[in-house]
Amino acid sequence: MAEAILTGEKAKFTITRTFDAPRDLVWKAWTRPEYFNQWWGPRTFTAPVVRTDFRVGGRYLWCMRSLEGKDFWSTGVFREIVEPAKIAYTDAFSDADGNVVPASAYGMSEDWPQELPVTVTFEEHEGGTLMTLQEDGVPEGEMLDMARAGWNESLDKLARVLEKGEVDMTKTNLTAEPGKQEIVITRVFDATRDLVFGTYMDPELIPRWWGPKDLTTTIEKMDARPGGIWRFVQRDAEGNEYGFHGVFHDIAPPERLIFTFEYEGIPGHVLLETITLEDVNGRTKMTDRAVFPTVEDRDGMLQSGEEGMTETTDRFAELVEEKKRT
Repeated sequence: MAEAILTGEKAKFTITRTFDAPRDLVWKAWTRPEYFNQWWGPRTFTAPVVRTDFRVGGRYLWCMRSLEGKDFWSTGVFREIVEPAKIAYTDAFSDADGNVVPASAYGMSEDWPQELPVTVTFEEHEGGTLMTLQEDGVPEGEMLDMARAGWNESLDKLARVLEKGEVDMTKTNLTAEPGKQEIVITRVFDATRDLVFGTYMDPELIPRWWGPKDLTTTIEKMDARPGGIWRFVQRDAEGNEYGFHGVFHDIAPPERLIFTFEYEGIPGHVLLETITLEDVNGRTKMTDRAVFPTVEDRDGMLQSGEEGMTETTDRFAELVEEKKRT
């Protein structure tokens, strides 16, 4: 891997880097959310939200989170896509809803343009991939140095992802594409499908992983058969109760589970959830797909419960690992 070559001239800069990976894989790392969130952002940042409508005219909403827990949101529109050779898009700071905000909202210079054009090209090069990135309009001086450093650290992380050859699916990956009515969560467990399915459906274990840690869960009903009803109640430290219920549509151990989900605090907004378990060389890939009645319902769930969904899956993974050991 070559060192990044950086040049700054009249508020624009270019970064070139060679990756020891095929162009198709580098393209995938830029365009697939489950890859992108493994490397997006400077060295100590994570990318908890990556929503990408990858088509010309499609919008994206990305979030970088610092070690201190501060979120930095960005949005833009894809202007040109030539697979697997070129991506051109606009880049702007935004809030969590995708509304464009001035850079000063994040402590940046007021000279920072509201929108920057970004172009990334990918060329086959000596068995690897030569990537060239150009971003125009960054104010020179401290802001330009900071932008360079941020991109450099992101691309260092990208190089490590490409060295693995595949995305690290042992982390919880949440995908919610703009304009769609669904949320998809994926995770790979180092355990058999039987163990994963059995843990998921055990009513004695559900209170140990279902929902955020600061809430307690009681299983009031769980008739695990097609047409059977389930109902869980959560309580917070002040004793407030939150009820959830649904109906099982299909139970096919250890491959599939389909059920409805309704929060009783907002009745009438019912989503359909499908969980599939795939054997991957002795490990289990879980795909949890939740389909909402409307895009507005989906977006409302993201705003109110995205961190809870990720935390729930992470807690479940910890329990699966414990069950595997015992």
